[in-house]
Formats: sequence, C-alpha cells, structure tokens
Amino acid sequence: MFRADFPDPFILEHEGQYLAYATNTAGSNVQMASSTDLTSWRSLWNEREPNRLHDAMPVLPSWAKPGFTWAPEVLRTPAGFVLYFTARHATSGLQCIGAATSANPRGPFTSQASAPLVCQDALGGTIDASPFRAPDGQLYLYFKNDGNHPAFNKPTEIFAQRLSPDGLGLSGEPVSLIRNDKPWEGRVVEAPTMVEQDGAYVLFFSAHDYAWHDTQRVSSYAVGYATCEGPLGPCTDDANNPFLASASTSCLSGPGHQTVFHAGDRQLFAFHSWAATSACRPAKLGRFLHIAQLSWKDGVPQLTALGQP
Repeated sequence: MFRADFPDPFILEHEGQYLAYATNTAGSNVQMASSTDLTSWRSLWNEREPNRLHDAMPVLPSWAKPGFTWAPEVLRTPAGFVLYFTARHATSGLQCIGAATSANPRGPFTSQASAPLVCQDALGGTIDASPFRAPDGQLYLYFKNDGNHPAFNKPTEIFAQRLSPDGLGLSGEPVSLIRNDKPWEGRVVEAPTMVEQDGAYVLFFSAHDYAWHDTQRVSSYAVGYATCEGPLGPCTDDANNPFLASASTSCLSGPGHQTVFHAGDRQLFAFHSWAATSACRPAKLGRFLHIAQLSWKDGVPQLTALGQP
C-alpha cells in the first residue's frame, strides 16, 4: 500500500522501475510516484522546487481549466509516450478527455490541441480514458460518458473506439459495451480496463458512488468485469459481480479505478481505496494505492496478495 492520496492510479514499467500516475493533488495536474519493488513507493518531487510535487503535465492545453485533471493513463508508442487524461473543458464546463505526448514517461507531457480528443457533449461529457493494444497491434481507447452529471441525469456507458497507430486520433464510431443496468452498479459504471487473456477479452470496470460517506459503514464503490467477444464487444457482465468490493472485516473501503499491468511474468492489479482509521471510519487522508496479484482459473480472474502463490 502507498499511504498517500493517490486516486485513479495507473502503473507503467520503464527501465527497471515502476512509474505510477494519479489524479491531480496539491497543485500538480498529474502526480507521480515510483518504485523498484512494487512495495516501497515514493512520490516524485520537483527538482527545481523541492517542496512541490513533480507534475508530469505542468501545462494544460488551451481548452482545459486547471484543478480537475483526473485519471491519467500512459501508452508507449514507437515515437514515445502518450498521456490520456480527463480535464475540465473551459467553455462547456464538462469533463472531457485529452491526449498529450512526451519522449520521457516522466514528462513533461504537452499538447497543442485546441479541443478535447473526446467529449460527448450530449451525454454529459467524457472521462476515464484507457488505451489498449490488441494482439494484432490495433489500438483502442475505452472511456465513459459522464451521464451521472447532475445537469444530464443520463445512463452511464463504457465505450470503445479505434485509435490511430500514434495514439492521437480516433477512427470509426464509438461502440457502447456496457451500461449501469445492475443494482450493484448504482448510477455509474466507469474506469474501464480491457485485458486479453489466452484469446479471451475481459473488461474490468468500477461502479457505484466512489465516495465514502460518513453515514456508510464502507463505501459502495466496487469493481466488476464483463467478458467480450472482441475489443469492440459485444460484452456480457459476469453474473457474480462485483469482483472486488468493500469489506468491513478488513476495512477495505471503496476499491476501484483499477489497472492491470505486468511485472516480469506476473500480471498485477492496482487500484485505490479510501484511507481508514483503526475503527474503520474515513480517515480523511484520501485514497491509497494497492497492488494485488492477478491470476486466472478457467477464465475467471482471481486476486491474491503479492508474494502469495
């Protein structure tokens, strides 16, 4: 566990280190942390201003308003690295998705775009971009319409769309894969992560209200998955969802916004959950990073603690 406010984590292996990216905090649009062993993590700090966190994207594109930069994910390409992020569209006030590039995974990532890459204006905006490279090399981008925006009150859906080889352009039309149509999902499905496993496609996602309210024993936020016939679906929710949920016995509260990555031959599953007091109440310290080992049995994903068989 990384005991720092580090919500919506994404992890990239690079040159023997693991680089983690997370939602904005303390004046940093895209905060970062690093580890060599996946157990001990340290925040990256600004080399010129040691009291400031390092910012992987210190300057936002012209369309974006500071203070609302969420859920960064990074794609490695032959030309370098592409950072996908959610930010507040200054004109519409909606959350929308942008893309920025850098030769270095630590940044600075920059974008000269005058408009978002994806912004579903009629559906409440767009958040939680997640890239995926299929075994044939085709790139896809997954994202969620922000229909739970109070001004829209629409269903939330997870969409997929083809990406260009450089990761900066979209082609074809977005395809809806799942929507919030199960009781455990509440009004929200979000945070998509597509995985190919032995020829099968599995879409992990988070659902329900991410918050931990003082009136709740634990948060209702949880992780589920759907099996898909291909990167563009169709997809079917697993009947046993949620896959990972809060547990008052261990005081795991609000696990979600997962990502899947590799460390050598191991497949790992990172997510955040709320910091808790010893009495299992909100500690008001934000959301901490957790990492578990992901394995599969008869096509069904399973989580175990790091280091366990």
